[in-house]
Amino acid sequence: MTDTAAPRSSGGMLDLLNGFVVELRNAGLPVSLTENLDAMQAVQHIPLEDREAFKYALGATLIKNHAHWRSFETVFEVYFSLRGPEYRIAEGGDDTDIDELWREMQELQQQGEGKGQGGMDSLTPEEIAQMLMQALMNGDQGMMRAMAKQSVQRFAGMEPGRPVGGTYYLYRTLRNLDLDNMLEKMMEASREQMDSEMTPLEERLEKEEYSDRIEKFKGEIEAEIRRRLVADRGAEAMAKTLRKPLPEDVEFMHASREEMVALKKSLYPLTRKLAARLARKRRHGRKGPLDFRSTVRHSLSYGGVPAEPKFKYPRPSKPELIVVADISGSVAAFARFTLMLVYAIQNQFSKVRSFVFIDGIDEVTDYFRSTEDIAEAIHRVNTEADVVWVDGHSDYGHAFEVFWQRYGKDINPKSTVLLLGDARNNYHASQSWVVKEIQQKARHVYWLNPEPKSYWNTGDSIVGEYGTFTDGVYECRNLRQLEAFVDLLA
Repeated sequence: MTDTAAPRSSGGMLDLLNGFVVELRNAGLPVSLTENLDAMQAVQHIPLEDREAFKYALGATLIKNHAHWRSFETVFEVYFSLRGPEYRIAEGGDDTDIDELWREMQELQQQGEGKGQGGMDSLTPEEIAQMLMQALMNGDQGMMRAMAKQSVQRFAGMEPGRPVGGTYYLYRTLRNLDLDNMLEKMMEASREQMDSEMTPLEERLEKEEYSDRIEKFKGEIEAEIRRRLVADRGAEAMAKTLRKPLPEDVEFMHASREEMVALKKSLYPLTRKLAARLARKRRHGRKGPLDFRSTVRHSLSYGGVPAEPKFKYPRPSKPELIVVADISGSVAAFARFTLMLVYAIQNQFSKVRSFVFIDGIDEVTDYFRSTEDIAEAIHRVNTEADVVWVDGHSDYGHAFEVFWQRYGKDINPKSTVLLLGDARNNYHASQSWVVKEIQQKARHVYWLNPEPKSYWNTGDSIVGEYGTFTDGVYECRNLRQLEAFVDLLA
């Protein structure tokens, strides 16, 4: 341990961790000073040669949201990949140990077969699959790491300077290992080893355990590919390539199916946090004017001396919210998440009414009142709302005009109107006078646009024409921006 004591106690470790925190913040992860100090304290009790323990110690102290773990892991792999010789944390163990494990696997495979010692290149794909299955069934992390290293070396086909992404190398490696059929082979082998037939519960638990080991093995392969790419291209170049946006930074209009799932998972904890913060702001608002009667009443306990002045606490009124959302095409995801967020914190508003449109418009407030499952209500909005008038292409002008004719009388000085959409009107008449009339009757009118500002007022976008008659047009491309606006609104 004498060789690791120096970095642990010197300014080298301090600089190393500070640099790592800077990289986390550059990737968008929120890391406070207190969490940084916690991490520095934690690594005092972790053997630096144990890569996994070191990573999880940092993760436990620096990461607060499970959705941020993948980004943390990527930054960790990139940042520490080239720092092994000094700090002994690059490869999760000594290369000599890994080579010994590899030789042990070969010896186990070659027992009774009379084969000489050789590298992985001398083995057939069937023999490699058998060795991998033994490593997975035994659950030996060291052997799995050695197997991952050798698999990447043989199957990935990595060449120095080749401008190919890590996904390509990962695909080539996994394709040759045939992990899709590995789980069933492991289950068959496990059934053969059992003296009696497995119960349904035992079989399910065994399958889950093997699935988890296969996923960990895939992670080892990804980590090995990342390390080799960093060594070839440098940490800075790979950081830009490998980093993925956090769920709260994923753009609604360009999210993949996988990112949509992550967004939904991030929405629920976000609503709880936002509702608690808004309630706290209302409860602890700044003091109002002096409450003379209360001050005199409490002064009796001090012999008539007003030693403790009492103030009237303002009771901020909850806004009455009217949401009018475009649910056509690519902006549908933005409208869906905004409605889900608004209804999840509806207790912060005195009343919430919702309208959706494409070229026709329909009120969908009752969809949310009839169920506590917001996702179910959103599904009904997308499938049952009467929002098509002619051809199902966006016509803001017609939708706004119908809204004004049917519901304009319901807008009052307590109403805050929220207009959601990209204002791409397919060159129809804008009918912007409707927004002007709404502004004159309502307390506030805001427009939320999921497009980047650089796209506003280009092509058939007329957001500037509508924005003239609002109290503000806000860019809301992701959950982070949407959260900031709802915080401002409530």
